[in-house]
Amino acid sequence: MRLVILTLVLGLVVLTVGAELLVRSASKLAIAAGISPLVVGLTVVAIGTSAPELVVSVQSTWRGQPDVAMGNVVGSNIFNVLLILGISALIIPLRVSQQLIRFDVPLMIGLSLLVWGFAWDGRLGRIDGALLVTGMVGYLTLAVWKSRKEQAAVNAEYETEYGSTSTISVGGVVLNLVVLVVGLALLVLGARWFVDAAVVLARQLGMSELVIGLTIVAAGTSLPEVATSIVAAIRGERDIAVGNVVGSNLFNIMGVLGLSGLVSASGVTVSDTAFQLDIPVMVAVAFACLPIFLTGHVIARWEGALFLAYYGAYTAYLVTAATVPEFNRTLTFVMLAFVIPLTVVTLAVGVVRYARRPTASGSESEDSESEGSGI
Repeated sequence: MRLVILTLVLGLVVLTVGAELLVRSASKLAIAAGISPLVVGLTVVAIGTSAPELVVSVQSTWRGQPDVAMGNVVGSNIFNVLLILGISALIIPLRVSQQLIRFDVPLMIGLSLLVWGFAWDGRLGRIDGALLVTGMVGYLTLAVWKSRKEQAAVNAEYETEYGSTSTISVGGVVLNLVVLVVGLALLVLGARWFVDAAVVLARQLGMSELVIGLTIVAAGTSLPEVATSIVAAIRGERDIAVGNVVGSNLFNIMGVLGLSGLVSASGVTVSDTAFQLDIPVMVAVAFACLPIFLTGHVIARWEGALFLAYYGAYTAYLVTAATVPEFNRTLTFVMLAFVIPLTVVTLAVGVVRYARRPTASGSESEDSESEGSGI
């Protein structure tokens, strides 16, 4: 047991270091290519911090452990919104740009529903995976094209007033490419250790691979997102804290699940539990972002605390379902009969109050829209 835990921790450390190297090098290369910092946060940083999920899920699928792959993506998306945004909002209320409300969050909701539809037949096949990957390519192409177009105008204005803009040297490009490759290698190595240890631990504890994927693996591979968003919140970079989470969720669905479906001849199997409980929870969490993001374009501290409370309840549900089924029925009744309806009413009241208030904050929405223009 000690050796298994040591391997799990070591794999997690190697994963995190690899992701950090990947994010740093990819961000520098992207900025050198003329991509704006905001889009770097929504795309390159989000992809980099989701790289552990990608490597873990693809390797799990290759090795015949589809429950780990599906649980990792679904659990990571739930973890990203409820726990990471919850902690970040407790540190400082998070400002949400119009860009996220109008485009990225609705896209996240639509993709979550799409995955639920794909899972209707019990698996995510190669055609489903190809559609998701195609969507990812389209999303990234649109983001880079629009960003380069906007950034070129900014650079031209800057050069007119202040002179030439700084660029990264050829040596710097080569160095960052080397660091990028090293980061990817560490990700692959760390993922192999982490998945092996997680599966062994799951079996020793008598838990299913789906549950371990939804909890330990999902939390472990989401550590880069945790670090990125919390540091951004502490530094007051609120758009990055929120954008990193939403961007990571989009990449998890389109990139991670899509590639996992492509690499397996039989596709990614979706268990009844995942279809009936975990994917619907992911869909509900995505929907919950809209009313919370919409009310004043800020995630308040009490809303962050609400996210954290729901993540605690969801984790408790998973653990009790695997260990103490009789107590789990009581927890289910309390959630369905009291907690969820009360939350829905509270959020609905907040949205109605926001919709009825005078539109004197037009300048604020314009400011936040200008700050959030990316795609």
